[in-house]
Amino acid sequence: MKKVLIANRGEIARRIIRTLKKMGIKSVAIYSDADENSPHVLEADEAVHVGASPSSESYLKEDVILDYCKKLKVDGIHPGYGFLSENASFAKKVTDAGITFVGPTPEAMNIMGDKLSAKQAVKEYNVPLVPGIDQAVVDVAEAKRFAEQIGYPVLIKASAGGGGKGMRLVEDPETFEEQMRLAQNEARSSFGNDAVFVEKFVLKPRHIEIQVFADKHGNVVHLFERECSIQRRHQKVIEEAPSALLTPELREEMGAAAISVCKACNYLGAGTVEFLVDANYDFFFLEMNTRLQVEHAVTEQITGTDLVEWQIRVARGEKLPKTQSELSINGHAIEVRVYAEDSLNGFIPDIGKLDRYRIPKGVNVRVDDAYAEGMDIPIYYDPMIAKLSVWGENRQSAISTTIEAIDDYQISGVKTTLDFGKYVLKHEAFTSGIFDTNFVKHYFSDTTVIKESTKEEFDALSSSIASIWSTIREKKNENFASRPITSNWMTEND
Repeated sequence: MKKVLIANRGEIARRIIRTLKKMGIKSVAIYSDADENSPHVLEADEAVHVGASPSSESYLKEDVILDYCKKLKVDGIHPGYGFLSENASFAKKVTDAGITFVGPTPEAMNIMGDKLSAKQAVKEYNVPLVPGIDQAVVDVAEAKRFAEQIGYPVLIKASAGGGGKGMRLVEDPETFEEQMRLAQNEARSSFGNDAVFVEKFVLKPRHIEIQVFADKHGNVVHLFERECSIQRRHQKVIEEAPSALLTPELREEMGAAAISVCKACNYLGAGTVEFLVDANYDFFFLEMNTRLQVEHAVTEQITGTDLVEWQIRVARGEKLPKTQSELSINGHAIEVRVYAEDSLNGFIPDIGKLDRYRIPKGVNVRVDDAYAEGMDIPIYYDPMIAKLSVWGENRQSAISTTIEAIDDYQISGVKTTLDFGKYVLKHEAFTSGIFDTNFVKHYFSDTTVIKESTKEEFDALSSSIASIWSTIREKKNENFASRPITSNWMTEND
């Protein structure tokens, strides 16, 4: 593999380019009108324009991307995450064209891309499942009857969904019909498929995911877990590895279950198996993401690996670089996603120009970002500016260093989620490790929480200033009292 096209943009494109350079592989970037001067375009060995700013007119143009691959004699395509990364038909087009797709097979993507088929596949391997209906339903009355059988609260979920889209929590039968129609409408508009299913809602759930890797030689390993319970709108905001919840025994059990999920679909490459863990420490299979995760950096930091390099090597037909016994956890890592969002206004995107942009530095501080100072954050894509990842010898050290890094971050021109990240990291529920996916709902529903945090800092600053002025006044009085009085006015030098 001598040349790889990155079918993506932003920070993940830059991340992939770094590893390709390290491996001596040429990189080809693609870009839309909005991204013409983006860092990933400037850092690649070659770059080609694929269309207008909307992703449907650029980053999702499969045939345009494939035509460039043929013209530029590209050996492989790395899809990153999002866009075409979990598109089985695109993966098949790539392989049919004689180009290596850096990811799983189309067959595995098809099985795991649909939550119902994924449940059927893993069921045969005795992977724990959340109680629920294992087939798509379109009839409201039928779905409602099933909900009453398993008991409220229940979740209505889009079969082809992801990212919290097409998902509705229903706590009583009176609102079931309305919520199901909303879920179906959102699923239809987002995925072109309005199939939904119903399952029991897990109370106080922890969202734990296991990083897995498989090669063409039958080897499968897991690289431990990531804690992803701090979310807004069912989407992750802060991740850490390892989880403060898991015991060594539970970690081993969940790792074995994740490997079974890989075997259930004859998996290849990097993937993530997501689980819910309830208050009784019982875990249930949620879904599998057939790609590299946004939060892969924390796994790299605690295992000392380069997961993009692993992807390239596996795609080339090589064996996994390490066996399960050679993998271990070293220290603790935390990732804070830096979104251009207004945390105090429902996390709505705050698009604008990065008037000032300075990233924190440090031996254990890593920033994967997409922009540079002076650039505009376009309205066409996800509003994530960067991922701040920090490693520490232990969890407390990682938390402290992350807070310091947030303080060192300088961004103006747009509102960001940095203040929210700092609030979470300082909150007793987080520091104690006793929290779940309802953190925002329970502790961030009132915007005064940030104001209170700011007030504490203001009070501390005010106290410090008052102390300084007190010292100055005392010194001034001492000097004045010892001076012989010769006039009613102070001299110019005073």
